[in-house]
Amino acid sequence: MLNPIEGEIFCIDKPLRMTSFAAVKKVRAVLRTHLKTRQVKVGHAGTLDPLATGVLLLCTGHATKRIDELQAGVKEYIADLRLGATTPSYDLETEVDATFEWKHINRALIDRVLQEQFTGSIEQVPPSFSACKVDGKPAYKLARKGQDVEIRPKTLVIDEIEVLQCGLPQEPTLQIRVVCSKGTYIRALARDIGEALGSGAHLTALRRTRVGDVTVDKCLTLDGLVDKLDHETYVSPEQAAAERLERERQENRERAARMKAEQQARKQARKCDLPPKRTSQIK
Repeated sequence: MLNPIEGEIFCIDKPLRMTSFAAVKKVRAVLRTHLKTRQVKVGHAGTLDPLATGVLLLCTGHATKRIDELQAGVKEYIADLRLGATTPSYDLETEVDATFEWKHINRALIDRVLQEQFTGSIEQVPPSFSACKVDGKPAYKLARKGQDVEIRPKTLVIDEIEVLQCGLPQEPTLQIRVVCSKGTYIRALARDIGEALGSGAHLTALRRTRVGDVTVDKCLTLDGLVDKLDHETYVSPEQAAAERLERERQENRERAARMKAEQQARKQARKCDLPPKRTSQIK
């Protein structure tokens, strides 16, 4: 029996070209229909770009208070890069704006650059086409208007980075696995890897395969989750509120009992610490 008001966490494999907010909106609409109320909170723990797929955690009700905790979990990505060309968005959202020589790049150079420059604590400038705020506005809104966007670098941690596939020397393609901290932009990582190789690069595909302990093989498709929700039974909002109220009352009673016990213990300790009373001597 699901209790979306009290809080549920759903793990989905976000489909390509869907925004994270659109996934939230769809699940929220389904829950509102089944619970017959608009008072259903739904949020996601970590945005995935529309051109990315993979693990997206959706929190409902009081579980939305855990979003910061869930976002802080280590993330794993599989990223496809194309070397020798850049785009303003660092991925396929925008067209190629510059090309570079790539024939000098080989596997040995790639492995050395990844280990020496992209392992451990690094500095990264987020993409202009991102939700980072500049003067209170999302950077992507300014970038799409052609305005110059200046974003300060951020410190992040790359725990692991390795090459999974390399198309060189025939094709300038590269697939890497990245295990990293919150706040890492894989698009920006592709940009920086291209520059470090003396060329350019942009992201052609991205899949988030893990968030904390949740791996993509444990996730449902969005359609699969919707189908599951359509066949579930639910705790009503009224019942959820009543259960929470009773739980809070019980917690208050237990808290009051603990405080009373602690006060009695302190009172008893003070009695034990008092010096013995002096008795008058009879002469």
